[in-house]
Amino acid sequence: TINEIKKLNLEIFFEKNIAQNIYIDDEEFEKLGAKALSKDEILNSCDIIVYYKFNYNDIEYIKRGSILIGLFDPFVKKEKLKLLLEKQLTIFSLELIPRISRAQSMDVLSSLATIAGYKAVIISAYYFNRIFPLLMTSAGNLLPAKVFIIGAGVAGLSAIATAKRLGAYVSAYDVRISVKEQVESLGAKFVDLGLFSQEEKYGYAKKMDEEFYKRQREALKEYLKDVDIVITTASVIGAKAPILITKDMVEVMKKGSIIVDLAVEKGGNCELTKYNEIYEYNGVKIIGIPNLPALVPYHSSFMFSNNIKNFLKIIIKDGSLNLNLNDEIIRETLISNEKVI
Repeated sequence: TINEIKKLNLEIFFEKNIAQNIYIDDEEFEKLGAKALSKDEILNSCDIIVYYKFNYNDIEYIKRGSILIGLFDPFVKKEKLKLLLEKQLTIFSLELIPRISRAQSMDVLSSLATIAGYKAVIISAYYFNRIFPLLMTSAGNLLPAKVFIIGAGVAGLSAIATAKRLGAYVSAYDVRISVKEQVESLGAKFVDLGLFSQEEKYGYAKKMDEEFYKRQREALKEYLKDVDIVITTASVIGAKAPILITKDMVEVMKKGSIIVDLAVEKGGNCELTKYNEIYEYNGVKIIGIPNLPALVPYHSSFMFSNNIKNFLKIIIKDGSLNLNLNDEIIRETLISNEKVI
């Protein structure tokens, strides 16, 4: 990644000890021509600053006129974004990468969701008191775990594929009927509740009214009685995650069941989810661990760095910023240009 970025006529700096948790020393980056600085030095001196998730506490330290690239949660943190205007910053929010084929190599959310879906299944398998696959042994037959995925976006499809590899019986539901074929292509059963919504731009699920979610919960409640593990991945861009599993729905689930709530950072899909906690309610273990990609740091960093590299290739020409607003990727991700949001 460093060598590719250097071809754009950019000088590369990185925060000291940034890769220690994946056992890569600063010297490895320096051998490739990058230079180590403290975080304060980077904020005060660099023209382009790349974040994973932007830390709004850094605003006062960032050099005026800098270019910021990362995840800014722009729909939720509108007021905080206004604080950036005083610094005349150019900001690209990677949540807004359009779902088009040309942008796939830059799609940070899809990269992170792939890792999160995988890790959600691994965590659920760890806490589940039985094994996942069907086994026929001399000591008796062991039945497969029943895994139910709610939401068949990138995270959901990744969870389906991982649970299938572990030998579980997998079913999935999504409000978008268009994903039925993708679910079935992975060997899972698509659960048809007779409730479907329209899709937003680029295939995201559209936010529905509370009456829709009420009917959805009623239909899901019956299905939850017979599953062992539920992984929820449903989110709506720019809004709080919908509540799909209520307290009374958890109460009908089998004791020993697991819920992994991947929407915990947006409020959660389960009414009982507690942020950054794992606890039991009525014999059901509810897991609300945020930022699951951070638990797979090597491959998360690998994918994220490649996404950034590919994004830089379209916004940088000959070492300078190329603000070609005719380019859909640039136009959609640019949320602030100097003093204008």
